[in-house]
Amino acid sequence: MTSFWQASEILEELGQLIIPCTTLWEHVEKKGEKFVQSQHKKEAQVSLERTRWYHQRYKPRLYRSVSIDGGQVHIRDEGWKEMKVGMVSGIEHQWDHEEQPLRLVNMAYTAVLGNVEEFKPALWALALEHDIPYAGCTAVTADGASWIWRLTQDLFPMTLQIVDWYHAREHLAKAASARFPEDEQEAQQWFQQMSKHLFKGTIWYIIADLHHHDLKKIAAYFVKHQRRMLYAAFRADGYPIGSGGVESGIKQFKQRLTGPGMRWSRKGAERMLIIRAAVMSHTLDDLWEQAA
Repeated sequence: MTSFWQASEILEELGQLIIPCTTLWEHVEKKGEKFVQSQHKKEAQVSLERTRWYHQRYKPRLYRSVSIDGGQVHIRDEGWKEMKVGMVSGIEHQWDHEEQPLRLVNMAYTAVLGNVEEFKPALWALALEHDIPYAGCTAVTADGASWIWRLTQDLFPMTLQIVDWYHAREHLAKAASARFPEDEQEAQQWFQQMSKHLFKGTIWYIIADLHHHDLKKIAAYFVKHQRRMLYAAFRADGYPIGSGGVESGIKQFKQRLTGPGMRWSRKGAERMLIIRAAVMSHTLDDLWEQAA
């Protein structure tokens, strides 16, 4: 939860235990390696190839949410490298609450320092643990990165795909600036008008306007993702249209791994990502027992 030197200070202040930073680091290194081995063993046991479908577990009205994103961590001798982060959660509905009709509950995380193929088994293991394949009402909410949607198609082919509302609005704001490069007021008015179409899901209106003014490259983003931008319908059906849960998770990973002056070995970062994910998911005790 904290850096090694902070942990050393806390133990001395609150527990009257004098344990040097290097000793704490050695213990985390030793235990962390067991956590890594335990995690890989678990992923192998529930791999896609070994997973069997149990129809008795299927719940047609069970709501689940998945979000995927990436963040950067500094690795010694390699520079800044991407960690891929996945979050799964339940969805609790408050249908009579117009401003906030739903909230995410029981959020759980996984993170991998590596490519999509290395991230895939970790995300699948987390999804299976939280009944994603057996939930009848599921959605993946993320930004527009192509690797995310390819992974979603591989792991969750039947789930809804939703482009994060705030990312879509950012692209719309850039489109407004391109549409009126010399008139900020006109650009803002156009942005507000088109935001209504964006929320309603009438993306064709935005695309047609951009095409008419020879902005086909900017319109390509909306052409590509228009089926993932039916925000009013998604919201009415009880799905989250923002990926704030995973973005908050990335900030929590970065809080531990990207503090001032922090540089990690690749193995050290891999161990800490598993520990941090367990802390954030409130499953550290389970991980400790599995690695015993």
